[in-house]
Amino acid sequence: MMAVHLLDGAKPSPLERLVDDYLNHCAARGLSPRTTENAYGRSLRGIFVPWCQQEGIGDVSELDGRAVDRFTAMLLQEKRANGRMLSKHSVHTYVRPVRQMLTWAATVGEDVKAKPQLPRTSPPVRDVLNRAEIDLLESVVQTERDKVIIRIFADCGLRRKELTQLRPEDIVRSGRQAYLRVLGKRARIRDVPVPPLLLRRLERLINGRPVERTADRVFLALRRNAAGEYDPLTSDGVYQMLQDAVRRSGIKKRVHPHLLRHSWMTEMLRHGMSPIQLSIIAGASVEVISDHYTHLSKGDAYEAMMRVLSGGQAERSPRYDSR
Repeated sequence: MMAVHLLDGAKPSPLERLVDDYLNHCAARGLSPRTTENAYGRSLRGIFVPWCQQEGIGDVSELDGRAVDRFTAMLLQEKRANGRMLSKHSVHTYVRPVRQMLTWAATVGEDVKAKPQLPRTSPPVRDVLNRAEIDLLESVVQTERDKVIIRIFADCGLRRKELTQLRPEDIVRSGRQAYLRVLGKRARIRDVPVPPLLLRRLERLINGRPVERTADRVFLALRRNAAGEYDPLTSDGVYQMLQDAVRRSGIKKRVHPHLLRHSWMTEMLRHGMSPIQLSIIAGASVEVISDHYTHLSKGDAYEAMMRVLSGGQAERSPRYDSR
């Protein structure tokens, strides 16, 4: 990527101040610091502002159509450290925060004349794990803790951090139904349905652990620390456990916790769950679901439509059978 740095001690230009104001706006909206700085800040402060400085552009009003086209074209011609060109998906990732910033700038009264075009991209090819592969992963791990973790990823679609933050009191009952109360992105709380069999396994796991010297989390480390206590299981610990399970299973796909969540979301859509329902349960926007789940096949659409037209009684393909 381009290695351009602002001059030390230089007075910030109006454009730089506008970028800072936009990043403050993102933080005020409740976006996580990681999202604000890594996604938005890297594109705006690390690439866009230095490029504008090279071009002699110090104010948003100087960004006309030709200037923003040059910015996108520059990225499409940029090479990585390994000599390869940036992919269109990478360029899309860098340009989109600039478009969003300029859209916001127009709403607060700035003289915005143009916005950069987003390069056309084809939907990425995404792997999913089928139910047999998920069952295989569960079968090769050695502890009930790890088996339940894999099931929660595969059957409830939690993110890794959401799983490690679960506490016993986050199991919420409503009549015969049960939910996991999850603290998701932007500190939003949602209730995720948990299947009855998985609920029983989860409760047995909690009730079977030592009461004393135990952290108030559902999932704990397998060994005591120096003080004789069980620490909460970390996100890194979950990742390493899953990688060990993949090695044991012989699965050749690139498996990680988010792939299990992705596979769960795919399964829900294939079984006819509406994107709006999935958005509420998964804690993901309908737009994200629409953008990232275009890999569902023509056959999936046919079966979903036939189930609706037949009152939900259409025969399902065996590949949709869940555990």
